[in-house]
Order: sequence, then C-alpha cells, then structure tokens
Amino acid sequence: MNLHEYQGKEILSTFGVNIQRGIVATTPDEAVEAAKKLNAETGTEWYVVKAQVHAGGRGKGGGVKLAKSLDEVREIAGNILGMQLVTPQTSKEGKTVHQVLIAEDVYYPGESETSEIYMSVLLDRQKGRNTIMYSTEGGMDIETVAEKTPELIFTEEIDPRTGLQGFQARKIAFNLGLSGKAFKEMVKFVTALYNAYDGIDASLFEINPVLKTSDDKILAVDSKVTLDDNGLFRHPDYAAMRDKREEDATEVEAGEAGLNFVKLDGNVGCMVNGAGLAMSTMDIIKMAGGNPANFLDVGGTADAARVEKAFRIILKDDNVKAILVNIFGGIVRCDRVAQGIVDAYKNIGDIGIPIIVRLQGTNAEEAKQIIDDSGLKVHSAIMLKEAADLVGELV
Repeated sequence: MNLHEYQGKEILSTFGVNIQRGIVATTPDEAVEAAKKLNAETGTEWYVVKAQVHAGGRGKGGGVKLAKSLDEVREIAGNILGMQLVTPQTSKEGKTVHQVLIAEDVYYPGESETSEIYMSVLLDRQKGRNTIMYSTEGGMDIETVAEKTPELIFTEEIDPRTGLQGFQARKIAFNLGLSGKAFKEMVKFVTALYNAYDGIDASLFEINPVLKTSDDKILAVDSKVTLDDNGLFRHPDYAAMRDKREEDATEVEAGEAGLNFVKLDGNVGCMVNGAGLAMSTMDIIKMAGGNPANFLDVGGTADAARVEKAFRIILKDDNVKAILVNIFGGIVRCDRVAQGIVDAYKNIGDIGIPIIVRLQGTNAEEAKQIIDDSGLKVHSAIMLKEAADLVGELV
C-alpha cells in the first residue's frame, strides 16, 4: 500500500526523523490558511506547494512550485488542485490531484551551501536482508545517476539478526562526505529512518532528497513510503491512510470482492485458481501469441457468484479479445466450477468474445461435458496444450 508524502512524513516524524514541515490542503483557501499557520510556527515566508499523488517526478510534471507570498500560494494551489498531473511514473493520462501539501521552504541562505542526498531503505530479496541505498547525488535525476555513474550509489546491508549497527550509520555519514554537526545529525537521521522502516512493516522508504541545510541540519524533504500489505493487520491506523482514488478502480473493486487482480496491458484475460498456476497461464498465453491482460486468482472457492464477478471485472477492459479460464480442481470440484461458468455466462448475457475453459483435476471429464452441452460460445479443454492451441487459434 502506497502512502502520500504528507502521510509518510507524519509517520517518520513519530520515529524521530527530522522532516520538512507542512500541512495538507484540499482547496486554495485551505492552502492559504495552512501557509499562515506554517508562518506562525516556523517563521517561513516562502512556501513549497506540492501535489499529493502516488507517483514520483512530480516536479518535472509541474506539480511542485515555490510560492513567495500568500497570494502566490492561493494561485499555485488553485492551478495544481484538479490538474491531471503527468510524470515519468504515471500513465499518459496522468493522475488527478485532489490535495496539495503546503510545506516550509527549507532552502534558506546561510554561510555554507545546502546539498541534496538520495536515501532509501528496501528489502534485497535475493540476499534476504534490508538494504540502505544512498548517494550524494540526490534530487530529481537520481535515475540518470544510477544509469550513468553507478559508482556514486552506495549500499549498506543490514544483518536481520542484529539490525542496524552504529558503525554502519557512521559509515553512511562518512561516505556522504559529512563532518562535524552534519555528520552527527546524519547518524541520528539514518538510525531513526531505519527504525521507522522496520517498525511499520514497510517494503520501501525512499527519501529524495534528504537535505543538508546551510546550518547543517538533516531533513527529509520528500517521502515515498510503501507498506507491506501482509503486515497491515498489525497497523490498522496506517491501513486507514489508504487512498483508493490513487489506485486502479478495477483493482479496488476486485480486492473488495476478495479477488487477487492486477491489470496488465494485453489482449487475453485470464481467470485462474492459484498464484503459481496464474503465472504459468500467463506464460502460456505469451507462447501462444497473445499477451495477458491481467493476473486474476479466484482462489479455492470458484463458485458461480465468484466466477461471475471475475468475468465482469475482466470484461471492463476493452482490450480483452478472449478469456482463458484455467482451473485445477483440487479443493474445488471441476464440475462445480463448470456449472458456475455456465451460470455466470447466462447471467451476464452475450459476452461477445471467445472463452476458453481448461479444467483439470477432480471430475474434469464431467466438467468438460457440462461446458460442451451448455450450448454457449465456450471452448473447453482438458490438457494445457489444448488450451494454448485454442488461444493461438482464436486471438
């Protein structure tokens, strides 16, 4: 589950991470009031207006602007709110901005220069260890840095048996070229950041940039936080932060129906019971000359109501030219699934595209007979190769 920047910063702050302070607003009037409150609390006279969407690269898309007065806060917030923000991490349609963060300007002048640092915490699945990734080249073009100058990207692996050690936090500060107060502040920052990542069951923390201010403070100016869905039951307060407006509407609908669904860019819809079988089915579709339009796992209870809901969700995608149903009857009997498919088809009406049904396992022969005798435009198969050949023939 992804969080907005302001939500991630709220969590970081509770773990002792120094953040760029800000207040979220949903209207230009609220934005002005937020700026006034920030001025009273921090003394800032310049403000950064930031679009709150689940995507990086907001500055490149015009979603981050500096306001030097309350009038500019109102004008900029009015322009950003409601806009379709297109960034390198959104679709070409972009995302609608429903709220903005009014943040203090922390790039204030001083005796020494500010510097931007990139830092993230994530799980290295191959090594089974959390890893802190960091670079002196923070800012909007970190992807270019990683591509062209990978030697400027550092990593620090954390042993799960001991957690982050003090010497590792000091090593990170040293590699970033810091000294004096800034060095000490960075050690505190890294320690608090890792504790936050570990404490909330996150799968990703990305702070870009971490700012060293002109007076050697270390602040999180941005925040990209992804929570592990499997750990949300331990954090109901964080689960309540979910913003469904930022997610694909079809995926949200499927989730509420208890279906595991991920939309893809393809032309063959697939309905399967079991994640492993779903992955194999997607491979088969590719080998047969098609492209999977989705990942959809109906689970072990593929009854008529569940199958009908799955069909309706797949059919919301106009790019789908055929549907492959691939069910292994272990927990559930194939003949019951077949009857569910027939009933669902009749309830929906003329689906208008070919449906290929491959049922294998308990009562597979009886299931094929039910499909063949239904009189519907459904192609039945028992062997996987039969289903693959039908996909190749019909798509």
